[in-house]
Amino acid sequence: MQQQHRISSGALVLRDDKILLVRHFRAGHHDFWIAPGGGVDGDEELARAAERETFEEAGINVIATRLAYIDEGWSDKLRILKFWFLADYMSGEVNVGANPASNESIVEAGWFPLDALPEGHIFPEPLRTRFTRDLAAGFPGAVKLPLRKLLF
Repeated sequence: MQQQHRISSGALVLRDDKILLVRHFRAGHHDFWIAPGGGVDGDEELARAAERETFEEAGINVIATRLAYIDEGWSDKLRILKFWFLADYMSGEVNVGANPASNESIVEAGWFPLDALPEGHIFPEPLRTRFTRDLAAGFPGAVKLPLRKLLF
């Protein structure tokens, strides 16, 4: 079987010292929290994809401001390259049904304090380990994350 490749983009949105996360759930398959994001369309710029996906998944308008992380993942079927951007909150209230994308498994979304993230799998993984430190340092440059095996 040929491995598929995907380029995607996501937004790390902070508001009142909380980060925006969406929960993907499909019974018997996956259950995880992740910052909003998804595939880049056609000639779309990476930052614009992060902004669009944030609105589609959570109903929040943002402006992507700075590349924070470059994330690589692989499985037998898929190889992904995801660009995570810091993004400024502009407007909107969390609304999972704002503009649903096809084939999504998003069941909820919300704002979470960085020191009280939901239990279970969280992506990108640095949210639990280094994000607060990187944020305090001002993200002087994008951080290339280690290649990781995809769980889902």
